[in-house]
Amino acid sequence: MAVEIKEIVIRAIISDASQTGEKDQPIDRKKEQHDVVQECVHQVLKILKKKKLR
Repeated sequence: MAVEIKEIVIRAIISDASQTGEKDQPIDRKKEQHDVVQECVHQVLKILKKKKLR
């Protein structure tokens, strides 16, 4: 019996212990978090594509 995944949801929470409670993060920090999330998405899509080709 084959299982087909039509949708995958990935949630990541990035936090720094020294900035706990700080709501407004500097733009550089937000960009850094965005870059990390983008890289994770890229890696997941790469893995899914590789599995699909099998």
